[in-house]
Formats: sequence, structure tokens, C-alpha cells
Amino acid sequence: MPQPPKNEPANAAWDSETRLVAWLATCVAVFSFLFYFQRGDVLLYGDAVAHLNIARRVFDSKTPSLLQLGTVWLPLPHLLMIPFLISKGMWQRGVGGSIPSLIAYVFGVVGMFRLVRGSIAGRDKSDVAAHLAAWSAALVYAANPNLIYLSTTAMGESLYLALFLWAVVYFSESRREGGKALTKCGLCLATACLTRYDAWFVAMVMAALIIFLSLRVESFRAAKGITEYGINISRGAALKFVLIAATAPALWLAYNGIVYRNPLEFENGPYSARAIERRTQSAGNPGHPGSGNLLVAGLYFLKSGEANMAGNQWLGRLWVALAIAALLAAAPGVRPRLNGATNSVRGACLPFLLLLVPVPFYALSVAYGGVPIFVPAWWPFTHYNLRYGLQLLPAFAMAFAVLVYLIVRAEQLRPKLRLAAVLGAFGVLIASYGSVWRAEPVCLIEAEINMRSRNQLEAQLAGWLRRLPPTSTLLMYLGDHVGAVEQAGIPLKQVINEGNHRVWKQPFDPDGLWERALANPAQYADYVVAFEGDPVWQAVHERQLAALVEIHVTGQARAIVYRAR
Repeated sequence: MPQPPKNEPANAAWDSETRLVAWLATCVAVFSFLFYFQRGDVLLYGDAVAHLNIARRVFDSKTPSLLQLGTVWLPLPHLLMIPFLISKGMWQRGVGGSIPSLIAYVFGVVGMFRLVRGSIAGRDKSDVAAHLAAWSAALVYAANPNLIYLSTTAMGESLYLALFLWAVVYFSESRREGGKALTKCGLCLATACLTRYDAWFVAMVMAALIIFLSLRVESFRAAKGITEYGINISRGAALKFVLIAATAPALWLAYNGIVYRNPLEFENGPYSARAIERRTQSAGNPGHPGSGNLLVAGLYFLKSGEANMAGNQWLGRLWVALAIAALLAAAPGVRPRLNGATNSVRGACLPFLLLLVPVPFYALSVAYGGVPIFVPAWWPFTHYNLRYGLQLLPAFAMAFAVLVYLIVRAEQLRPKLRLAAVLGAFGVLIASYGSVWRAEPVCLIEAEINMRSRNQLEAQLAGWLRRLPPTSTLLMYLGDHVGAVEQAGIPLKQVINEGNHRVWKQPFDPDGLWERALANPAQYADYVVAFEGDPVWQAVHERQLAALVEIHVTGQARAIVYRAR
């Protein structure tokens, strides 16, 4: 295993070890993208297609502006995609949405490596066991089949995990280095808060911890004149961190308040998870598992985490058991005789706990936030939002690294026994990921199952849209099937859609292009695309427009293309 040169500290930002990790991760990212791209799997997720087109319509729309970013999804992933979507080909093929995810994947692998190495080795660059643990954690993270797949798409998991990991990295380093690392932590959290709402919960937890640590340090300094336990966080640095981390949520609340006249539009608006759940229940469907039950909700999230780690239920449970064992071993109260190994591992305890923050967040979200998670092993025995379980991957990687470190440092065990234990741990890793590859990554299966009929409808519709005159103007609700327009290669500026109105006009904008076109399609559009039940259908189905084609796909609302004039 490569070791850092003598003149490079163990936690140097980009030493030779870190550069090697980044290079290897880049190779994995490139080959993974080529594999899934040639299979046509990059645009399987409907959400991935939606992300691409939200970013594209910022500049390709009849009403282009940053307001096209919408409200429910946070804006940073879309903003990062925009430069890569200027090319029509990169937009249609999905490549423009994959590039930010692939870059984030590489940074996530490096962050996992640096977090474990810095937490366990600290400033001791000669601790070979700590370096082995760091490489082990990077391997668990980088080789996860579900993360590899999602990092080739326009989904936001790869980006968020990278930002989350680097926030924990700088948080861990700030306890020794103080303000500079803490500022970087705040910046990572602020960008994470503009990526996923998970980060808002993480920011609150970190802010509480940092305020607590700064108060302890200041009071201890006043009494002893030194810093306790190597913690070096002043009250000024803590205040700066809180202000930086709070900036992103405050801006998003202000944006929603100004534009939508409701600061919590993303939480309780018509497109929010709560609203979708209400519509589902009003249609006669039962509530999702865990709704109103925090314990059941947490179990479903843990089960989704297991499914992302192994294709076998027992192997998945073994990963949860490994995480519990590692957490107990890293706890300050546990002091087995391992020749100082436990003292080193104690430095990983707090970062490890932060990596487990997704557990309470998703338990609360499933129980009280209208966020469903369906796992194939439990009722209703299907796949939905299983990718959320990938948020536990950093915690599983940290647990694996801690156990590898403790085994290597257990000098009271015979060398052959230690070697056998380490090989056994890697055997579990190989068996787990091998079972995932044999059955296909569960996130890929989720997309294939849930999007199959939708993608069939969009492919058929795109075939008909390509036959229309290339300069035609369409009237179409894009919220459900924007992928058809993307596949047909029709610029969004030729489509009058629900985004072409002033959203601050509530409940509708009588002077907006969208509303005017619905009232008089023939005046504004050459063709109309209506899906049964959507706003366009409701506006035109009694107008006796000439229907050119009617498309039926099982499980999807029928689509009709009309000639408007």
C-alpha cells in the first residue's frame, strides 16, 4: 500500500496518496459512465430527465429566467448542469447532467478517504493501519454499485454525498485547526443546503455541536488557559460558521416567500411531497408504510440502506451489525486493551455519529413529511425511493474502516488470525457487492420498474413529435412527460408550458402566456399535446380540435396530439 512521503502530513489536502485515490476514482467514473451510457440507462429515472430540463429551461424557454428553477427541488444541481446543457446533443443524451455527478463522485471518494485517515491517524503519518483503514473506506464507498450507477445520471445523490462528506471532513479537522477549517465546513454545508433538504437537518445538528464545543473551550480556557482535548473552536469561529451555514436556507425561504408568496412553498405547495401524498390518499390508496410511526419509518429507511449494500438480506443485516459494532468500539466509554488502537479510533467517533444523521432525518421524513420508501422485502413489496438508503453508505464505509483498523492493531492476536480476520472482512465486502452486481443495482431496478411504462409512452410520443414541422409551436404540460420533447429534440422555447407564467400571481396569472394559450390554443400554438386529466386536456378536449394521433400505454394516461390551426 502506498505511504505518504516523509515531508507530507497525513492530512495534507492533495498529497500523493490523495491524488492516487482521485485518479483511481476518475477511472471508475469514466468507465462506469461509458458502460451505462451505451446501455441507455443514463436517463431511466424520470427525476433525472426532469432535472435536466429544469436546468435547460433557464435559458431555453419562451420565458427564460432563473425563476424557471421552480420551488420543490433545490437549485444548485440545476445550476451546475447549465454549462453542460448548452449543447443540444448533451441535453438530449443526458451527458450534460451526468458530468456534475461524475465529478462529485470523485470528490466523494477522496472525501471518504481523507475523513477516515484524518480521524484515525490524526497527525501521525506513520500509522500504517490508519492508512489501510482509509483505503478500505474509500474502496467501500467507491465500489458501491448503486452509487456508481447514480453517479452516471443527473440525479443528485452523488453531489449531495460529496458535499456532506467534505462538511464532515472539515468539521473533524476544525476541532484541531479551528476557524479556517470551520469556515470551509460552513461553505460545504451551505452548498449542500442548496442541493438536498437533508443538509438542513445536518446543519442544525452541526451548529448545535459547534456551539456546544465552543462554549466548553472558552470556559475551559478561562479556567486553565489551554484547549481541552485538542479542541480549538472559538465562539467567533462558531458564530461565523452558523451564519454561513444558515445563509442558504434563508435565501431559499426568501426566494419562495418573494416569488411564490409562501416561504414554505416547497414544503406545503401543490408539488410538495405532502401534497402528492394527499392526492394519492384522496384517490383511495392507503398511506405509505411508516406514516405516523417513527419506529417503522426508521426501519424502512435502514432496510433501504441494507438493499443498497447487498443483494442478500442476511448480508445487508450484517452491514448494520458491523456498523453497530464499530460504533460501540469507537465510543469513548469502551477501552479494550488494543495497544492504543481504541484511543486512535475515538477520534472517529464524532464524525461517525454525524454520518448517521440521515437515520433520524429520514425516519422523521417518512413518518411525518409525506416521503414514502418501499422495499421489495416488506409490504407493499415493491421499489420506491430505495436510493435514499444510499445516504448511509458513508457510515457503512466508516464502520468497515474502523473494524479493519482495530483488527490490524490488535497485536495480542496472532498475525495469521489478524490476516484471516481482515480477509474475512473483505470477503464480506466482495460477497455483498457481488450479490448486488448479479441482481443489478437496486437503484437501477427501481428506475426500470417505475419508469418502464412512462419511458415507453415518451418514446412513442417523441417519434410522432419528430414528424411535425421543425419550427412548430406546441402547447403541452411538461410536468409529467418532458422527456418526449427532449427525445424529439424540440427546443423548449417552442413549447408553451406551465412554466410560462408569473408564479407570484396566485392562484393563476390571467395575463400569462400559459393561461392565454389554454384559453385560445389556436391563437398561440400550432399543435397541442394533451394527456388525459392534465391542464391542457381539461382546456381543449371539448374544443373539437383535429386529433392527429392517440397513444395508449398500459399504466399511463392516454396522450393525444391535436392540430391547433
